[in-house]
Amino acid sequence: MRYLYSIYHWLWVWAGSVIFSHPSRKIFVVGVTGTKGKSTTLEFLGAILEAAGKKVALSSTVYRKISGRTERNLSDNSMPGRFFLQSFLRKAVSAGADYALLEVTSQGVVQHRHEFIDWDAAIFTNLAPEHIESHGSFENYRAAKVSFFEYLARSRKPEKFFFVNGNDANARHFMDAAAIRGGVLYQYKKEKFLEECLKHKLDLTSREKRVKANNWLASDFNLDTASAGLAFAESRKIPWPIFQKALLDFKGLMGRMEFVQKEPFAAIVDGAHTPDSLEKAYQNARPEIIFGKTGGKMICVLGSAGGGRDVWKRPAMGKIAANWCDVIILSDEDPYDEDPDEILEQIKYGINETEGKKTKSENVLKILDRHLALKKAVSLAEKGDVIIATGKGSEMSIHIAKGKAVPWNEKEILESIIKET
Repeated sequence: MRYLYSIYHWLWVWAGSVIFSHPSRKIFVVGVTGTKGKSTTLEFLGAILEAAGKKVALSSTVYRKISGRTERNLSDNSMPGRFFLQSFLRKAVSAGADYALLEVTSQGVVQHRHEFIDWDAAIFTNLAPEHIESHGSFENYRAAKVSFFEYLARSRKPEKFFFVNGNDANARHFMDAAAIRGGVLYQYKKEKFLEECLKHKLDLTSREKRVKANNWLASDFNLDTASAGLAFAESRKIPWPIFQKALLDFKGLMGRMEFVQKEPFAAIVDGAHTPDSLEKAYQNARPEIIFGKTGGKMICVLGSAGGGRDVWKRPAMGKIAANWCDVIILSDEDPYDEDPDEILEQIKYGINETEGKKTKSENVLKILDRHLALKKAVSLAEKGDVIIATGKGSEMSIHIAKGKAVPWNEKEILESIIKET
C-alpha cells in the first residue's frame, strides 16, 4: 500500500512538470529545508535579491510572492502538492522572475514534490526532532531532508550550490550528500558572519549592538539566518554594501518573535511548536534580555497540536516552560479531533515532573479558550514583564474537531485585548 501511495504522488508530480513545460529549467531555483527558520530564511534571501535589483518569486509557510505581488498563504501547507509547485514556477517564469525561492518540507520530499524540478541551490538551516510519528523515527525524518540535497546533486543545472549550517550537529549528513556529484559547498557559521561584519566596520558582537543596528538581529537564532544570507549573497557575487542594506532594513517575518508592544510590558507572538524552538524563544524573551534588567516576570501562553502529531513533545515542552516561565497558561493550539483537555494535561505532566522548576504550582493555569487565556495573561502583566504566546505565530486559524477551523490572528487579538485593558 505504501508503494502504491508513493507512485500516486510521483505521478501527480510528473504530470505537473509535463503540463507546465518544465519551468524550472528557465529560472534559478532555491530550496530551503530544515526544522526551523525556513520561511524567515526565504524572506531574507528575497530581500537581498530584491536589493540587488532582481525579480523574485517566493513560496513559504507565510507568503506567496511573484515579482512584487504578495498574498498570504492561507493554506496549512508549506509545500503544496499536485500541480502547485510547477504552476507556481510557470507563473514566476511568465512574470520575468530571476529567482524562485521555495520551502522544502520532509513530508513534501516523501511525497516526491521536490522531484522534476531542476534545482540550482539548497540551504539547510537546522534539525531538531519533529514529525516523528509521521516518519517513524528522527533518523527517517533527517533522511527525508538529506534526500533533497541528494536530489539537487543530480540536477541537470550546470552549477549547483549547497549551503549548510556548520553549527548544527547534523551538518555532516548534508555535506556528505552535497559531495555525491560535486557542486559548490558553503558551510556558513554565525561566527564567520560576525567576523565578516567587523571587517566592514559593522560591529554586531553584542546583543545591544545588534538591537541598535536592527532589532531583528537581537535574537541569537536570527544570526544563523543572517549567516545563510551572507553565504548566498557571496555565491551570487552580490556586493557587501547591497547585502548590508538588506540586512539592516530587514524587519523579520510576522509571527516570528514578533512584538505586539514593548512598553510598559512586552507582548510577543511566536510560532515555536517544538521543544528546541520553544527553548530558544524563551531564552530570547527573558525580561532581562528585553528590558536589560532583572525583576520582571515571564508569562507564557502555550499549547500543542493535536491530531496525533508528535505526542512525545508535549511533556517535553511542559518541562521547558517550567524551567523558564514565572506564569504558565496552558491553552488550545490546534486540537483537531483530540480531547483538548487531555493535550494540556500531557503538557502539565511535564511541568509537574520537572525538578527545581521555576514555575510555582499555583502559577500554572489551564484555560482552554485561547482568547480568554491571552486576556488572563494581559491582566497579570505589569511594567517590565514579558508575555510570550507561542504555537500559533502567523497562522490564520485554530483547527478543532470534525475538520473545522476557527479564524484566528494571534497578533491582532492580543493587540485588541491590550487596547481594551
